[in-house]
Amino acid sequence: MKKSSFKFCWEDTLLEMLSSRALFLPQTKELLICDIHLGKAEYFQQNGIPLTNNSDENNFARIKNIVKKYTPDKLIILGDLFHSKYSIDKNLQNKVEDLPELLKTTVELILGNHDVGCDFKNIKIFDIRKTKNITFSHEPVNLENNKTLNICGHYHPKIHLKNNGDKLSFRCFAMDINKNVLYLPAFGDLTGGYPCKKSFKKWAIVSEEEIIEIKS
Repeated sequence: MKKSSFKFCWEDTLLEMLSSRALFLPQTKELLICDIHLGKAEYFQQNGIPLTNNSDENNFARIKNIVKKYTPDKLIILGDLFHSKYSIDKNLQNKVEDLPELLKTTVELILGNHDVGCDFKNIKIFDIRKTKNITFSHEPVNLENNKTLNICGHYHPKIHLKNNGDKLSFRCFAMDINKNVLYLPAFGDLTGGYPCKKSFKKWAIVSEEEIIEIKS
Protein backbone atom coordinates (compact mmCIF):
# COMPACT_ATOMS: atom_id res chain seq x y z
CA MET A 1 0.00 0.00 0.00
CA LYS A 2 1.35 3.40 -1.02
CA LYS A 3 2.07 5.95 1.71
CA SER A 4 1.86 9.68 1.04
CA SER A 5 3.44 10.59 4.38
CA PHE A 6 5.54 9.31 7.28
CA LYS A 7 5.02 10.44 10.86
CA PHE A 8 7.48 10.40 13.73
CA CYS A 9 7.87 12.18 17.05
CA TRP A 10 10.71 14.30 18.30
CA GLU A 11 10.27 14.34 22.06
CA ASP A 12 6.56 15.30 22.23
CA THR A 13 6.39 17.04 18.84
CA LEU A 14 4.72 15.20 15.97
CA LEU A 15 6.31 15.62 12.52
CA GLU A 16 4.79 14.47 9.23
CA MET A 17 7.00 14.12 6.16
CA LEU A 18 4.93 14.56 3.00
CA SER A 19 5.46 13.17 -0.48
CA SER A 20 4.77 16.70 -1.72
CA ARG A 21 8.27 17.69 -0.46
CA ALA A 22 7.01 19.41 2.68
CA LEU A 23 7.00 18.84 6.43
CA PHE A 24 3.88 19.41 8.52
CA LEU A 25 3.75 19.99 12.27
CA PRO A 26 0.11 19.24 13.17
CA GLN A 27 0.26 20.48 16.77
CA THR A 28 1.40 23.98 15.80
CA LYS A 29 -0.12 23.87 12.28
CA GLU A 30 3.18 24.90 10.69
CA LEU A 31 3.98 23.81 7.14
CA LEU A 32 7.66 23.81 6.15
CA ILE A 33 9.22 23.86 2.68
CA CYS A 34 12.65 24.95 1.45
CA ASP A 35 14.84 25.69 -1.56
CA ILE A 36 12.23 26.82 -4.09
CA HIS A 37 14.75 28.89 -6.10
CA LEU A 38 12.20 31.11 -7.83
CA GLY A 39 13.62 32.89 -10.86
CA LYS A 40 16.21 30.21 -11.56
CA ALA A 41 15.15 29.77 -15.19
CA GLU A 42 15.46 33.52 -15.78
CA TYR A 43 18.89 33.52 -14.15
CA PHE A 44 20.11 30.83 -16.53
CA GLN A 45 18.53 32.63 -19.50
CA GLN A 46 20.44 35.77 -18.58
CA ASN A 47 23.59 33.68 -18.76
CA GLY A 48 22.84 32.22 -22.17
CA ILE A 49 21.32 28.90 -21.09
CA PRO A 50 17.84 28.37 -22.61
CA LEU A 51 15.30 27.08 -20.08
CA THR A 52 11.51 27.32 -20.04
CA ASN A 53 9.84 29.60 -17.51
CA ASN A 54 7.02 27.29 -16.37
CA SER A 55 8.87 25.95 -13.31
CA ASP A 56 7.88 28.97 -11.20
CA GLU A 57 4.20 28.58 -12.15
CA ASN A 58 4.37 24.92 -11.16
CA ASN A 59 6.00 25.83 -7.84
CA PHE A 60 3.31 28.41 -7.01
CA ALA A 61 0.57 25.94 -7.94
CA ARG A 62 2.05 23.22 -5.76
CA ILE A 63 2.38 25.61 -2.81
CA LYS A 64 -1.25 26.63 -3.23
CA ASN A 65 -2.43 23.01 -3.39
CA ILE A 66 -0.53 21.85 -0.33
CA VAL A 67 -1.67 24.83 1.75
CA LYS A 68 -5.25 24.17 0.68
CA LYS A 69 -4.93 20.54 1.77
CA TYR A 70 -3.31 21.09 5.19
CA THR A 71 -4.67 24.58 6.05
CA PRO A 72 -1.62 25.63 8.14
CA ASP A 73 -1.61 28.69 10.36
CA LYS A 74 1.87 29.40 9.10
CA LEU A 75 3.95 28.57 6.02
CA ILE A 76 7.66 28.62 6.87
CA ILE A 77 10.18 28.63 4.02
CA LEU A 78 13.59 27.43 5.19
CA GLY A 79 15.65 29.54 2.84
CA ASP A 80 16.39 30.02 -0.85
CA LEU A 81 12.95 31.26 -1.79
CA PHE A 82 14.70 32.98 -4.70
CA HIS A 83 17.65 31.87 -6.79
CA SER A 84 19.21 35.32 -7.24
CA LYS A 85 18.35 38.95 -6.69
CA TYR A 86 19.23 39.55 -10.34
CA SER A 87 16.44 37.31 -11.63
CA ILE A 88 13.51 38.90 -9.76
CA ASP A 89 11.28 40.88 -12.10
CA LYS A 90 8.24 42.89 -11.00
CA ASN A 91 5.83 40.10 -11.86
CA LEU A 92 7.66 37.55 -9.68
CA GLN A 93 8.03 40.06 -6.85
CA ASN A 94 4.29 40.78 -6.89
CA LYS A 95 3.42 37.07 -6.85
CA VAL A 96 5.63 36.49 -3.82
CA GLU A 97 4.33 39.53 -1.96
CA ASP A 98 0.74 38.44 -2.65
CA LEU A 99 1.31 34.95 -1.21
CA PRO A 100 0.02 35.63 2.35
CA GLU A 101 -3.23 37.06 0.98
CA LEU A 102 -3.59 34.37 -1.67
CA LEU A 103 -2.94 31.53 0.78
CA LYS A 104 -4.82 33.16 3.68
CA THR A 105 -1.98 32.31 6.03
CA THR A 106 1.15 33.86 7.55
CA VAL A 107 4.30 33.33 5.49
CA GLU A 108 7.76 33.40 7.07
CA LEU A 109 11.18 33.11 5.46
CA ILE A 110 14.36 31.89 7.10
CA LEU A 111 16.97 33.64 4.97
CA GLY A 112 19.08 31.41 2.75
CA ASN A 113 22.33 32.19 0.99
CA HIS A 114 20.48 32.75 -2.33
CA ASP A 115 18.06 35.23 -0.69
CA VAL A 116 20.78 37.75 0.18
CA GLY A 117 19.97 41.13 -1.36
CA CYS A 118 16.42 40.18 -2.38
CA ASP A 119 13.85 42.87 -1.57
CA PHE A 120 10.18 42.08 -0.94
CA LYS A 121 7.29 42.85 1.43
CA ASN A 122 4.55 41.07 3.38
CA ILE A 123 6.72 38.13 4.48
CA LYS A 124 8.34 37.96 7.91
CA ILE A 125 12.08 37.33 7.74
CA PHE A 126 14.33 35.53 10.23
CA ASP A 127 17.92 34.33 10.29
CA ILE A 128 17.13 31.42 12.60
CA ARG A 129 13.88 30.61 14.36
CA LYS A 130 13.30 28.51 17.44
CA THR A 131 10.07 26.96 18.62
CA LYS A 132 9.80 24.65 21.59
CA ASN A 133 12.49 21.95 21.10
CA ILE A 134 13.06 22.61 17.39
CA THR A 135 15.37 25.05 15.61
CA PHE A 136 14.53 26.14 12.05
CA SER A 137 17.42 27.26 9.85
CA HIS A 138 18.55 27.25 6.23
CA GLU A 139 21.93 25.62 6.82
CA PRO A 140 22.55 23.22 9.72
CA VAL A 141 23.52 24.87 13.00
CA ASN A 142 25.32 23.71 16.13
CA LEU A 143 22.73 22.75 18.72
CA GLU A 144 22.81 23.62 22.39
CA ASN A 145 21.64 20.22 23.62
CA ASN A 146 20.73 16.78 22.35
CA LYS A 147 17.01 17.30 22.95
CA THR A 148 16.77 19.92 20.21
CA LEU A 149 16.11 19.01 16.58
CA ASN A 150 17.48 21.20 13.78
CA ILE A 151 15.23 21.23 10.71
CA CYS A 152 16.90 22.81 7.69
CA GLY A 153 17.26 22.90 3.92
CA HIS A 154 20.22 23.94 1.75
CA TYR A 155 21.52 20.41 1.17
CA HIS A 156 18.98 19.32 -1.51
CA PRO A 157 19.27 15.68 -0.37
CA LYS A 158 18.91 12.90 -2.92
CA ILE A 159 19.28 9.15 -2.88
CA HIS A 160 20.23 6.73 -5.65
CA LEU A 161 18.39 3.42 -5.80
CA LYS A 162 19.09 0.50 -8.12
CA ASN A 163 16.36 -1.50 -9.84
CA ASN A 164 17.10 -4.29 -12.33
CA GLY A 165 20.35 -2.67 -13.35
CA ASP A 166 18.90 0.84 -13.54
CA LYS A 167 20.11 3.57 -11.22
CA LEU A 168 17.33 5.96 -10.21
CA SER A 169 17.67 9.26 -8.34
CA PHE A 170 15.03 10.55 -5.92
CA ARG A 171 14.64 13.55 -3.65
CA CYS A 172 14.46 12.55 -0.02
CA PHE A 173 14.18 13.58 3.60
CA ALA A 174 17.46 12.84 5.35
CA MET A 175 18.14 12.57 9.07
CA ASP A 176 21.62 12.91 10.56
CA ILE A 177 20.90 11.01 13.75
CA ASN A 178 24.34 11.82 15.18
CA LYS A 179 23.78 15.59 15.01
CA ASN A 180 19.98 15.76 15.33
CA VAL A 181 19.54 17.38 11.93
CA LEU A 182 16.61 16.73 9.60
CA TYR A 183 17.23 17.91 6.03
CA LEU A 184 14.17 18.66 3.92
CA PRO A 185 14.07 17.91 0.18
CA ALA A 186 14.31 20.85 -2.20
CA PHE A 187 10.79 22.00 -3.05
CA GLY A 188 11.56 23.75 -6.33
CA ASP A 189 11.08 21.89 -9.60
CA LEU A 190 14.28 23.30 -11.09
CA THR A 191 16.72 22.18 -8.40
CA GLY A 192 19.52 19.65 -8.38
CA GLY A 193 20.60 17.56 -5.44
CA TYR A 194 23.43 15.90 -3.56
CA PRO A 195 23.73 12.26 -2.48
CA CYS A 196 23.15 11.65 1.23
CA LYS A 197 25.74 10.15 3.50
CA LYS A 198 25.28 6.44 4.06
CA SER A 199 24.89 7.03 7.79
CA PHE A 200 21.79 9.23 7.27
CA LYS A 201 18.31 7.80 7.77
CA LYS A 202 16.37 8.41 4.56
CA TRP A 203 12.83 8.59 3.21
CA ALA A 204 12.69 8.69 -0.60
CA ILE A 205 10.04 10.64 -2.50
CA VAL A 206 9.25 8.42 -5.47
CA SER A 207 6.29 10.52 -6.68
CA GLU A 208 3.94 13.32 -5.60
CA GLU A 209 1.78 10.60 -4.03
CA GLU A 210 4.34 8.23 -2.54
CA ILE A 211 7.17 8.30 -0.02
CA ILE A 212 9.08 5.23 1.13
CA GLU A 213 11.34 4.59 4.11
CA ILE A 214 14.79 3.36 3.13
CA LYS A 215 15.89 0.52 5.35
CA SER A 216 19.58 0.46 6.22
